Amino acid sequence: MNKIIALLKQDARLAGWRTAEKATASYELFFVHKNLETVRATDTTDNWVTVYVAHDGKLGDSSFTVVPSMTEEDMARKIDAAVMRANLVFNEPYELPDGGELNEELPTNMKDRSPDALGRDIADAVFAADTQEGGSINACEIFLYRDTLRVRNSRGVDKTQVTHRVMIEAIPTFTDDRQSVELYEDYRFTVFDPARITAEIARKMAEVRERCQAVKPPVPLRVRVLLRPKEISELMENLTWPLNYSAVYSHANPYQIGDHIQKERDGDALTVTMKAVIPGSEDSAFFDRDGMSLTDTCVIEQGTVKNYFGASRFGQYLQIPNPSGDLACCAVAPGSLSEAEMKRQPCLECVSLSGLQVDVYTDYIGGEIRLAYYFDGEKTCPVTGITMSGKLSDALKSLRLSRETTVDGAYEGPALLLLPEMSVL
Repeated sequence: MNKIIALLKQDARLAGWRTAEKATASYELFFVHKNLETVRATDTTDNWVTVYVAHDGKLGDSSFTVVPSMTEEDMARKIDAAVMRANLVFNEPYELPDGGELNEELPTNMKDRSPDALGRDIADAVFAADTQEGGSINACEIFLYRDTLRVRNSRGVDKTQVTHRVMIEAIPTFTDDRQSVELYEDYRFTVFDPARITAEIARKMAEVRERCQAVKPPVPLRVRVLLRPKEISELMENLTWPLNYSAVYSHANPYQIGDHIQKERDGDALTVTMKAVIPGSEDSAFFDRDGMSLTDTCVIEQGTVKNYFGASRFGQYLQIPNPSGDLACCAVAPGSLSEAEMKRQPCLECVSLSGLQVDVYTDYIGGEIRLAYYFDGEKTCPVTGITMSGKLSDALKSLRLSRETTVDGAYEGPALLLLPEMSVL
């Protein structure tokens, strides 16, 4: 990379350049039932180069990858080809992020642990939940990663961040005299908490048993619906994407700053902040792929659009004085009800959906429910084979948020979200 950067610096055709180097060291364990079948360690590096060419009052760019076997002649040919492609791209001009050096590690409690010892402890935490009669963890794969990302550019940016992260893939299974049912669990974290891992896997073990026993309830229903963090995160993603600079620039945003997205609100007010770092989330970052330092930005405050956010390029197009950078994490302020209070009245708590469907343009929210717990006011039973639907505006107007919070992927916020009565078929 130092060789190709030297070539880039000497090339008078370029208006600028950017390089990104990502080195990933992994330690991987593969289990069949509780038997460790394979252990694998890998060490890989991916390198990218982007060149920028000013032409005809516009700015073109083109990217390519670099591998260690390339000679200087190979690199020069790659640069020549990228310059030719960039001359065919007609973007409005913008400036790359300027100077700044950084060398940081994201928060974790795993960096001083050896991979083999940490892997064993994670496996012990997973299989501590494998105690259910009729159930088992059919397969489990544990991946420990250490990512080192370095971004440099022609304006003096040289930033490095290190991320320690773990991904667990498990297949909990339950078998009775009629059938065998499997679920897929994908659990990711940057802070090792064995009790939380065991609790998460135990919850999935219970869910796969209940999926096996689930029935279709009497339909149609009109019932309040509880969403868990995965679906809450999907809802927030749909609400915040139109507030990205790129969406605003391309006139794809149904909301403007100052708009009320919870009109005639009679539920909890939404306050949503796009964040750089959420402890425990592997999506945390100090800077984006352009090398732009990230700034936490509140985009929705008390149900009203307050700010836009996004990458420096589109922020410049919109003449935003200090662009936030391309933030990936989302934090939602807690609400006014406890989880227990939410569940006191009849409700349908969604456990597994094929994906929450949200359309801010057609005012729709819904989804196919694979597993849920239906509380009719007296008893709770697992249900399946149903769909829910409703108006997004009604849902936003009357939603309630739990006081209890959690971290799930790029989301930090209420552990439960209560929607007003939805149609269930």
